[in-house]
Amino acid sequence: MARDPRLKLLEEFLDQLAHQRRLSPGTARNYARALEELFALTDGVPLEKLEPQHMRRAVSELHARGISGRTIAYRLSGWRGFFNWLIKHHGFSHNPCTGLRAPKSPKALPKALSPDLMARLLETPADGAAQSRDKAMFELFYSSGLRLAELLSLDVADGEGMRRQAEVTVTGKGAKTRMVPVGSKACAAIAAWLAERGKLATPGETALFVGTRGRRIAPSSVRYALAHWARRLGLPQHVHPHMLRHSFATHVLQSSGDLRAVQEMLGHSSISTTQVYTHLDFQHLAKAYDAAHPRAKKKAPVTAKKP
Repeated sequence: MARDPRLKLLEEFLDQLAHQRRLSPGTARNYARALEELFALTDGVPLEKLEPQHMRRAVSELHARGISGRTIAYRLSGWRGFFNWLIKHHGFSHNPCTGLRAPKSPKALPKALSPDLMARLLETPADGAAQSRDKAMFELFYSSGLRLAELLSLDVADGEGMRRQAEVTVTGKGAKTRMVPVGSKACAAIAAWLAERGKLATPGETALFVGTRGRRIAPSSVRYALAHWARRLGLPQHVHPHMLRHSFATHVLQSSGDLRAVQEMLGHSSISTTQVYTHLDFQHLAKAYDAAHPRAKKKAPVTAKKP
């Protein structure tokens, strides 16, 4: 059976993403899934013969499956990029995605823990090397607003540098580096973990955080450890690593009001990405207003007493 010629173009496109644009493997996989889905939705129509009506039907099918508008927008972004690449490198005449928009869906706000719940999570004493590692990871997430991939990429030398200088340099999305401060509590937790690290790490391992096998800890292990830690403490919601990043951004913005500084510390390329936290901040203020302002509270209707 002849191989689908679209797959060869897809492989070439993904290779270009990996080597020229330096996108992460995860982003490349997302592109691959989006385009493989497009191939299935367009039912074998050659790429050069795809027209806007084909793309509209594909979008309608995704919407009918219950896929959110935001996810469909990501798919469309990948499709547009692929066809722009085909125009530039393979002489395609047009981009069938031009002018096509995803259906709108309600914008989901990131979930953050309250300062009290964060304190409850982080002030629990660590017992043993594994818990010392977990506490150091969680403190660093919240202290510096790191992404999971950024935390996993840290080496022992980075941990030693944090102890001395209370800051760390990480490489985020798009291979962009940024320097972020590390709070005193996180520095102390890192120091405590470094004192215990030799009990878990295999000889010669450079990773700051290691798993039970002594090698660089896996993303799934971090997610499991945080969720387990939160359940053990009886926290009323599921807690994941990105929630600690959201909590960092929300609490810093509530305290400082400096949106630009939060943008830089999070490593967002656009201020519009960071502005979502202003909505969370407004929700916090609105709740405080409703709870405290005497004319904001809804009072029960007064009923006349029977004589």
